[in-house]
Amino acid sequence: MKTFAVFGNPIKHSLSPIIHKLFAEQTGILQKYKRIYVPLNNFYEKFSDFIKSGGNGANITIPFKKKAYKLCNIYTRRAKYSGVVNTIKIMKSKEILGDNTDGIGLLKDLKNLKFINPKSKILLIGAGGAAQGIIYPLIKFGCSITIINRTYKNAKNIIKYFNNIKNLNCIKLEYFSKNLFNQLKYHLIINATSSSIKGNIPNIPSLIIKPNIFYYDLFYNISITPFLRWCRIYGAKKISDGIGMLIEQAAYSFYLWHGIMPNTKIIIKKFKKNYLY
Repeated sequence: MKTFAVFGNPIKHSLSPIIHKLFAEQTGILQKYKRIYVPLNNFYEKFSDFIKSGGNGANITIPFKKKAYKLCNIYTRRAKYSGVVNTIKIMKSKEILGDNTDGIGLLKDLKNLKFINPKSKILLIGAGGAAQGIIYPLIKFGCSITIINRTYKNAKNIIKYFNNIKNLNCIKLEYFSKNLFNQLKYHLIINATSSSIKGNIPNIPSLIIKPNIFYYDLFYNISITPFLRWCRIYGAKKISDGIGMLIEQAAYSFYLWHGIMPNTKIIIKKFKKNYLY
């Protein structure tokens, strides 16, 4: 039986083991899947131990996606473009294959929700590995993205990483006035910070909340996330957490490992009914 795991810090909240259990039951594939808590400076050692113990693949979550990228010998095209890795497969040759299924998982969920179209203007809050990992598929789909982040330099670094590609830019937080926001007219605002995990909201003005804009939190909770609660208080009508993205990206990971794509629509319905809200 093959063994897989999700690596992160924090990791207790992760619903990945339940999702992969549902995938395994649906497809008839036997596998072990567990959570692995990783001290902040101990990722490479923990992953090495996992491989030595016979691990076959892994999902990587906050805050280790950039470190995971450096660990790999070979990459899928989407991992190479994004510069971060959330899925790893140990090949028969013992080479480590890195993939990024976050962006494609998010795009699929946004399409299912009807939150996005190829001309959508997106405001992306955050400039860490989670933000970097979703940019390429959204730009390729035809969207334009503006990054806003507490530390402007980190946002600039992402722009630089993507080689100043068209339709990707960033704005300083202090320049984010009401007039500028109204002028830019965003269709979708995505929270890619880790604030929801910590029970906080991003340090951004409430002027970004409008009833006709879609709001999406990459993260999820057993109830509404702090970011989405804040959006709703200020008048947002169209909101979603990242549970659909989590299931969609997990399905692409499962496909990489086993060559079978689970039926995610059934899993999302079952998951929301039995495990959330």
